[in-house]
Amino acid sequence: MSARRPAAVIVLAAGEGTRMKSRRSKVLHELCGRSMLGHVLAAARELEPQRLIVVVGHRREQVIEHLAEHAPQAEPVVQERQGGTGHAVRTVLEQVGTLSGTVVVTNGDHPLLRGETLAELVRTHEREGNAATVLTTEVPDPTGYGRILRGPDGAVTAIVEHKDADEAQRAVREINVGMYAFDGELLEAALKQVTTDNAGGEEYLTDVPAILRGQGHRIGAFTAPDWVEMQGVNDRVQLAQARRLLNERIVEAHMRAGATVVDPATTWIDVDVVTEPDVVIHPNTQLHGRTRLEEGAEVGPNATLTDTVVGAGAVVSNTVADRAEIGPEASVGPFAYLRPGTRLARKAKAGTYVEMKNAVVGEGAKVPHLTYVGDAEIGQGSNIGAGSVFVNYDGVRKHRTVVGDHVRVGSDNMLVAPVRIGDGAYTAAGSVIVSDVPPGAMAVARGRQRNIEGWVERKRPGTPAAEAARRAAGRRADESDAGGDAGA
Repeated sequence: MSARRPAAVIVLAAGEGTRMKSRRSKVLHELCGRSMLGHVLAAARELEPQRLIVVVGHRREQVIEHLAEHAPQAEPVVQERQGGTGHAVRTVLEQVGTLSGTVVVTNGDHPLLRGETLAELVRTHEREGNAATVLTTEVPDPTGYGRILRGPDGAVTAIVEHKDADEAQRAVREINVGMYAFDGELLEAALKQVTTDNAGGEEYLTDVPAILRGQGHRIGAFTAPDWVEMQGVNDRVQLAQARRLLNERIVEAHMRAGATVVDPATTWIDVDVVTEPDVVIHPNTQLHGRTRLEEGAEVGPNATLTDTVVGAGAVVSNTVADRAEIGPEASVGPFAYLRPGTRLARKAKAGTYVEMKNAVVGEGAKVPHLTYVGDAEIGQGSNIGAGSVFVNYDGVRKHRTVVGDHVRVGSDNMLVAPVRIGDGAYTAAGSVIVSDVPPGAMAVARGRQRNIEGWVERKRPGTPAAEAARRAAGRRADESDAGGDAGA
């Protein structure tokens, strides 16, 4: 049985989250490329609800801004005062009106929640014709959790808080996760009967199933098979634990889809990363944002890629890349830094200690080592000598350098933009190129060498260099005398 589209999914995200000790809203703390709230919303969207509603309260401005940027289809509803979970849902219904059909209520601090779990909750709710269906799970240690008590037919007869449970009830390992599916109209009616007659003086959503059962309605439950998925996050220790668990899930999914991950324990992959079959990911690699590794690409060790495309068969080692495009069979690293706007064509190379920014490198072109390439275009088959700098900034504006096809730029060159080097041209080592170089020309832009004999002994007397120079001069004199004797 496939679940129908729920009338709404309501995500509770108004809490203060004091244990996070943060100026940021608790639900906006990130793991694996999304906020906690973002993960919950992604799971909720899999149900294709008619309305997706987020209850906001504490630091509401941050949450509303986040929703506008990342989940514009979500409707924020403000809970002006923190009056409990029941009050939060009642606030939603007072603002949006009656929700006819199934209403799912979940929490914004459960980033491990899967969409398929919510879907099964809805299917169970509708198949059994329940007024309310509680999401439950069985945990190794249920201490502190509300216990689920069931009747002979499997219906939920009560949710007993730990402090109120007797010895037999405390032995029950099935707990209330705090998420539900409700009949929308029955939920609205029951919320009007929820009181604040409790120690916290708040309206609790957990009272609703008891109210509905008291009216003769059936209360059911769906038991999630993976209790780990049901864990919420209340502090930074739990956030780190959730991050590790979620990353393990993501890495495993990539391996099962055909990626080789050499060391899953040191590999971190965000939720929106795409890997194609036969990619190899070496240890200590981080893949962030919308990074994509195409078939047969090899990345790592020690690589951090953000929103970067790595073409089929490319090799990227010990590299940091941000919003770069690495073409098929290209080679990057070790110890390279590709900044935004960098594009390497097929079989291009950005080698050891190379930094690139807003640079286009043509097919088969090579920048092998110790070079900065900024705001430049390098044609196919060209080679940039070691220690070269594309001087792109004049202190006010950035300028562009264009290097043609099959150019040979000598080592230790300064290419002062704006400048163009024509196809097939050469530049001499140590040159400072400030003017355009015609195709096929050799550009030499350096001063004539001048040797000042005896300078070290005169200016640096007593130093090891002066002593070495003195000995060398003596050897030359001896060799000269020997040559004279032989001639005589």
